[in-house]
Amino acid sequence: MPAYAGRENQRKDNTKKHKSAHWALLLYNINMENKLPEKTRFSIISRLRSTNHALRGISIFLKTTHNAWVHIFFGALAIYLGFLLCISSIEWILIIFAIGLVILFEMINTAIEIDIDLTSPNYHPYARDTKDVAAGAVSVAVIIAGIIGIIIFLPKIFLILN
Repeated sequence: MPAYAGRENQRKDNTKKHKSAHWALLLYNINMENKLPEKTRFSIISRLRSTNHALRGISIFLKTTHNAWVHIFFGALAIYLGFLLCISSIEWILIIFAIGLVILFEMINTAIEIDIDLTSPNYHPYARDTKDVAAGAVSVAVIIAGIIGIIIFLPKIFLILN
């Protein structure tokens, strides 16, 4: 039996899997075409209704994520220091960007955790890995925001102290 015979059988299996995946995707697309609603005209009322969903998401985030309040506290502290130390417009932009970056990543992390809890109620190592990576992204955002804060505020504080 040639050494490549096993590879040939594996290649046939992969081709079968590819064809079945192709058919599944094709059937999914056909079903989705039938379920798509007709395009409606633009309506301010419908835009306002969709805003309610976003506000509900923010509310859920604030009610369920304890770290959000820590981020909001430090964001408010940075804004207070910004007024106290009269930072420049560019520095304001960086501070607001840093605060927004941390809160945005915390919201994405919360959404991922909610989704993982729903789709994987029992322990699974991939679910744990997904949550850990999302939490790591928040940590990176916090580190970046901290560096921005140190670069902006530390020299001004040293000037006041000296």
